[in-house]
Amino acid sequence: MAEYDLLVLNGLVVTVDETGQFDIAVKDGRIAKVVPRGALDGVTANKTIDAEGGMVMPGGVDAHVHLAEPALFGKGKSADDYETGSRSAIAGGTTTLITFAPQRKSEPSLLAALAQTHDLARDNCYSDYSFHLICSNAGPQAISEFAALREAGISSLKIYMTYEALQLKDSEILDVLFEARKQKIVTMIHAENGAIIDWTIRKLEEKKLFDPKYHVTSHPPVAEIEATYRAISLSSFIDVPILIVHVSSPAAAKHISDAQKRGLPIYAETCPQYLFLTRKDLDKPGFEGAKCVCSPPPREGEQDHEGIWQGLENGTFTVLSSDHCPFLYEDTQVGKKSVISANYPNGHFKYIPNGCPGVETRMSLALSMNRLKLQKFVEVTSTNAAKLYGLYPRKGGLVPGESDADLTIWYPDGMEEYQLTNSMLHHNVDYTPYEGKTIKQWPRYTILRGEVVWAKDEGGLIGKKGYGQFLKRDINSLAGSLSKEGWSVENF
Repeated sequence: MAEYDLLVLNGLVVTVDETGQFDIAVKDGRIAKVVPRGALDGVTANKTIDAEGGMVMPGGVDAHVHLAEPALFGKGKSADDYETGSRSAIAGGTTTLITFAPQRKSEPSLLAALAQTHDLARDNCYSDYSFHLICSNAGPQAISEFAALREAGISSLKIYMTYEALQLKDSEILDVLFEARKQKIVTMIHAENGAIIDWTIRKLEEKKLFDPKYHVTSHPPVAEIEATYRAISLSSFIDVPILIVHVSSPAAAKHISDAQKRGLPIYAETCPQYLFLTRKDLDKPGFEGAKCVCSPPPREGEQDHEGIWQGLENGTFTVLSSDHCPFLYEDTQVGKKSVISANYPNGHFKYIPNGCPGVETRMSLALSMNRLKLQKFVEVTSTNAAKLYGLYPRKGGLVPGESDADLTIWYPDGMEEYQLTNSMLHHNVDYTPYEGKTIKQWPRYTILRGEVVWAKDEGGLIGKKGYGQFLKRDINSLAGSLSKEGWSVENF
C-alpha cells in the first residue's frame, strides 16, 4: 500500500515565508510533508508529479467573484453560474472562491439570501467556495442576524456607498460597522460617492452624451477618492477593520496607505483591470467599449497602472482579486447589448451591465508581467485573502498537517509565449477584456485537496462538478480592532 496519495517532486516551492527547492507529500487531501528536494526518494505514492523545476504555489484564493446573481439593478444578469465560474477558476489556478450572496433592498433578511445562494452553489462547484453577504438593507433584522452568520461560517460582508439599489447611508454604514465589530466580521466597502456620480450622469445626459466611453466620465476619480477617505473615517470612528474593494485610483490608494501608516486596520484590494486596461478601452467604435465597463472604471494610462503596481509591491493592497462580474456581450435581453435601442443605438452608459470577466486570467496575467516578487505574488493572490477572510492555514498555505493540498504548479522557465484569446477560456462569456494580451505563464496543474482537477497538457479540465466544498470560515487573522474593549459612545 502506498505511503502517500500524491507526491509533487522537483518543484520550486513558493510560499509567503520562503522560496526553495522542496518536495511535497500529500495524504488524505492535506499537505503531509514539505521537505528538501530528494528527501522523498524511495517513498511510494499513488500518483507522482514531476514539477521539472516549475514553481509550486498554494492554490489561488479569489475573494471577489460574482456568480449566478440576479439583476440587482438594470437588466444585467450573471453569465456564469457556479458550475461555469468555478470551472473557469480552476483552469486558471484558483482553488477557492468567495462569491457574493446578495440581499435586495426589499428583503429584510441576510440569512434568507445566504440560503438562496447555498442552493445555487451546492453540488455545482469545481472549486471550494464560501460567500460574502451583500447587505443592502441594514435594518434591524439584518443587523440582528450577524451573530447567526458567524455561526454559519460567514465572517465577511459587503456594503455599497453608491448605486441606489444597494447604497447605504452613512448612519446605516455605522450600524453595520458597529455590529461587525462585535461579531468580528470584516466589512468590504465599495467606495464611490454616489451623489457625485449621479450628478455627473445628469450633466452628461443634459448634453445627450450616452456612448460607453462616458461611463468613465461619470465615475470621476474624486468620487472614489472622497468615498475612500470617508470609509476610512467611519472605520476609524468605530475602530473596526474594513477592506476597500477594487481600488482603481492611486490617489485613493494614498489615503489607504496613510491610514495604514497610522496603524489603522484598513485593508485594500485591487484587480487586473486597473493594471491592464485604461479609459481608451471604453472609447471604441460603436458599442465595443461596453466590454470594459466596470466600476470604478479603468483610469487614464500607464501612470495609474504604475501607481497600482507600486501599491501591490509596497503592501498598500492586501489582495489582488478578479472582481469577476460576467455578462454576455451579444445578449440583448440580460447582457451588455440589452441597453441598445432605437433611441440609444450605441446604448446608454448608465444602464450598461457593470462588470468584466477575469477569474481565469487573474493569476496568469499578473505572473506574466514578471513584476511582483514571487512571495509577494503568493501573498496577494492567495495567502492574504485566506488570512483576512478566516481560511488560513487551511487555505493559502502549505503547512504540513494543517493546509489542504491545494496547489498551482506552473511551467518551468521557457514556456512559449502566446496571445490570449477568449476561445482558450472556460467561462460562459463571449469575450475577454484581455484579448491579445501576452501570456508567459499558465497553470500546468491545479490540485484541489490532493486531486488533480486541471492538467493543461493532459486534457485540461479533469475535475468533476460537485467536488468543490463549502468552506465555513473563522475570523480574520490579520490585524483587527486596535482596542480589545467594547465600543461605547460615552467613552469615545
